[in-house]
Amino acid sequence: MSLSMHEASAPRLAHMLRKLDAILAKAQAHAAAKKIAPEVLLGARLFPDMLPMIKQVQIATDHAKGAAARLAGAEVPRYEDTEQSFDELRARIATTIAFVESFTPEQFVGAEERPIALRVGGKDWSFNGRDYLFGFALPNFYFHLVTAYNILRHNGVEIGKADYLGNP
Repeated sequence: MSLSMHEASAPRLAHMLRKLDAILAKAQAHAAAKKIAPEVLLGARLFPDMLPMIKQVQIATDHAKGAAARLAGAEVPRYEDTEQSFDELRARIATTIAFVESFTPEQFVGAEERPIALRVGGKDWSFNGRDYLFGFALPNFYFHLVTAYNILRHNGVEIGKADYLGNP
């Protein structure tokens, strides 16, 4: 039995977004318990030239919704990136999960060879669906998700590998 593009993407994206939501819930509780202004964690960075935690979550959700939509041949919804709180970020994650899970496996039929064209950083990128998913969308999604995790862990939020991976 072969692995479908739907199976390789939508359930994995949704699972990891749920893990990210749980991590943000722990960060929110940590900030409240330690009397840390939420903006401190939301604006935290691993290094001055890196994006803050809030942006890492926004970009991770962008990659999740973009991957699902592009592979299904659908329009990618636009988010305004106006979130300023844990609750707003968690709502964004919930919206993204619902969007990713709205696609059926049938919508991904032929996605392996579906042409995907992007403009990123002023550069045009072209992929087939398989290369886009495994060489661009998933690596970027996981990069930004784990960077958000690392920022929070670096700032004392008590999270570990089980919070990141959970039960597949």
